[in-house]
Amino acid sequence: MTSNAGTARSTSSTTKRDFVELSTLTREELYGLLALAARLKSELKHGLEHPYLRGKTLAMVFQKPSLRTRISFETGMAQLGGHAIYLGPSEIGLGEREAVKDVARNLSRWVDVIMIRTFAHATCVNLAREATVPVINGLTDLLHPCQLLADLLTLYERFADLRALKIVFVGDGFNLANSWIEAAELVGFELRLACPAGYEPGPDFLERLNRLPRGVLTHDPADGLKDVDVIYTDAWVSMGQEAQTQARRRDFRGFQISGDLLKHAKDRAIVMHCLPAHRGEEITDEVIDGPNSVVLDQAENRLHAQKALLLWLLKPQTLARSGGSHNIATT
Repeated sequence: MTSNAGTARSTSSTTKRDFVELSTLTREELYGLLALAARLKSELKHGLEHPYLRGKTLAMVFQKPSLRTRISFETGMAQLGGHAIYLGPSEIGLGEREAVKDVARNLSRWVDVIMIRTFAHATCVNLAREATVPVINGLTDLLHPCQLLADLLTLYERFADLRALKIVFVGDGFNLANSWIEAAELVGFELRLACPAGYEPGPDFLERLNRLPRGVLTHDPADGLKDVDVIYTDAWVSMGQEAQTQARRRDFRGFQISGDLLKHAKDRAIVMHCLPAHRGEEITDEVIDGPNSVVLDQAENRLHAQKALLLWLLKPQTLARSGGSHNIATT
């Protein structure tokens, strides 16, 4: 989470922070970020400006395309008074045209923070190791911590006590499932993973799930949804898995979040999806557009959660002054 590298355009030996994994946060830091995000969201809705990052620049390195990641980070920097630069795959050739360490060291001389959305988690880790400015994991094949910040903010807005929740993730034991395991370790809610046989998380994350006081793995989606407060799903076929499409559609049959499956959860259980959704595959139109769905709230909260994250990385004194960490119970 931290390193002893100096920041860009600075000769000081201040410690920089990265946001590569949710698990590197303390519980107090997580709740502080949620509180700050809620405050920034409220200020924006009341027309209050917060140009805390005037003069700051974010470099956005994309090896995977995205609607929500690009727009939320770019808009967030603009609302905070800063500037964002989009760098697509053809503009850098990360790891091919130019080594990761050279990209990291060059960007560190020009910008104040780097966000990367890529395939291999090692690429993000190496970028953070070599950069002397904060690095944010916008998504890798292993983890999606920015999405979890937005998801936890969405849950906090609806439930008084996150620890009392029963949450089920239905689908592939891929990056979102891994990040939900990290969130459960931090917060302490009950987490169930309902995955088809052969699509469980990798051994390390499966072991972490098994160590949770309230962690459950099941191959029966109906059993996974029983009496839960939150149902979460994701695409059955992620970027880079297109060749497996037909096999996955066959293997995930029965794991679709439909009106019938929803009946196993609590009446007021909410349905979450990180988007983009493949309607008619992992979720039906009836559910994603229905009264239990909060998917658009999640998408909106990417903006507010990431603004809080940018402030925490670049202007931690703003978080301290906000008193954010005291606005949500952390015990």
